Amino acid sequence: MKHVVWDWNGTLLNDNHAVLAAVNGVCAGFGRAELSWVEWQAAYARPMRLSYEQILQRPLDEEEWAQVDKLYHDRYDALLPTCELADGAHDVLRACAAGGRTQSLLSMWFHSRLTPTVEHYGLTQYFTRVDGLPGEVGGGSKADSLIRHLQAQQLDPSDVVLIGDVVDDAEAAHAAGARCVLVTTGAMTLEALQSTGAPVTASITQALQLLDT
Repeated sequence: MKHVVWDWNGTLLNDNHAVLAAVNGVCAGFGRAELSWVEWQAAYARPMRLSYEQILQRPLDEEEWAQVDKLYHDRYDALLPTCELADGAHDVLRACAAGGRTQSLLSMWFHSRLTPTVEHYGLTQYFTRVDGLPGEVGGGSKADSLIRHLQAQQLDPSDVVLIGDVVDDAEAAHAAGARCVLVTTGAMTLEALQSTGAPVTASITQALQLLDT
């Protein structure tokens, strides 16, 4: 593998507590009881709208979905300063570069929020490209975004591995013709990740080590 595409939330950024608080902000806004982390993991799906329709137990129209998205991101953004990088993130990214691989970052978080946050944590230097989600309402699949991300860098997908934390990462890599390694540090259960057939590790350090074996 000559190039690594890193996921952000739940992979390089340890933000689970902020995610759960934001999800529960949505629950409060719609009159639903709070969820535990295990309950959120069980409900997590892509597109994200399916997750919320499951926990709210009804379909959401476009206006309601926009309300969900705003409730979530207002609460998440307020808690972002309390989030930390994944253990050893700088060391892992330095080691990856030292091993001769190029690296980029692709997130389904809003691009306008992603780029300054990555810079704040001092990670921009490691990446040939940083792409987030355009627009103001999120929640879609990563596949099309990954294909565009690789094309913009003129990368051969067969030379690329995506390291992420959810099933959608594995499905996006498959659609793009790339490989994938998953980590158990984010929003989905070990069993769900293993069901993809992609290698699953407990940390980004182990994910990088797997590439070197």
